[in-house]
Amino acid sequence: MSPIVLYTIISLSATGIAAAIILFIIAQRFKVIEDPITDLVEEALPGANCGGCGYAGCRNFAEACVKSDKLTKLFCPPGGNETMLEVATILGKEAVEKDPLVAVVRCSGSFAHRARVNQYDGAASCAIASSLYAGDTGCQYGCLSHGDCVRVCEFDAIHMNPETGLPEVVDEKCTACNACVEACPKDIIELRKKNKRDRKIFVSCINQDKGGIAKKSCSVACIGCGKCEKVCPHDAITIENFLAYIDPVKCKLCRKCVPECPTDAILEINFPPKKQKEEETKPDNNGETKVEPVETDKLGEESKSE
Repeated sequence: MSPIVLYTIISLSATGIAAAIILFIIAQRFKVIEDPITDLVEEALPGANCGGCGYAGCRNFAEACVKSDKLTKLFCPPGGNETMLEVATILGKEAVEKDPLVAVVRCSGSFAHRARVNQYDGAASCAIASSLYAGDTGCQYGCLSHGDCVRVCEFDAIHMNPETGLPEVVDEKCTACNACVEACPKDIIELRKKNKRDRKIFVSCINQDKGGIAKKSCSVACIGCGKCEKVCPHDAITIENFLAYIDPVKCKLCRKCVPECPTDAILEINFPPKKQKEEETKPDNNGETKVEPVETDKLGEESKSE
């Protein structure tokens, strides 16, 4: 073997060995020792990596839980109270229960309620469309119908209705991860308190134009008339910027505001049919006809009013 080849092999081998030694020393010097409890906490989490907790993934959230003295400001929406209780048990800390939330779409401006004034011919993305113009209808606040919220949902909890052009939330699947809320450039999706039997009442509109302009843009827009605010016995409704808003915490689901809305902008979800008063004729003791009110629900069942 030529001396030149031999020297080359020896020098390359020495260089490789020296580099390996240096890399080993550096790795040991800057080695990060992780707490094994972090692994236990991460295993207790759903593993969705949805970002609903405010961290990049479940691993980052687990590390934050381990390092934090209290879990007050830390919460995993997909896992809910049960998961946080398990995490608290692992860490020997106290868990704070929170009311379950669910996403609601605050726009009822379907194709039938909002006339198109132009045709969008760009990329099928709400974010892109919103950056270019206000929308293809007269309402600059309404849903753009391109489905960005659907694409970011990791739980198959929201779908676009092809007939209305609006997103619809599947309450049973929604984990309140907040992904759809952040994805919507129009801010029409909101997380609200999840009541028993998934019942909810909310103003399905965010149009802040004056009444006449809002009504012209969308037939079911809130016109800020204030009728709902006047009949609310729980001080749960406020009017600001020509728009009504129902506080989900103060609202007791009494439904008194719903029939007062002249544009049907207030939605009541998952409630039984309302009872309607009718009149029934009955003879009295003197043989004369007497009109007596009865209550009839939409299913035809009757019950005498007291």
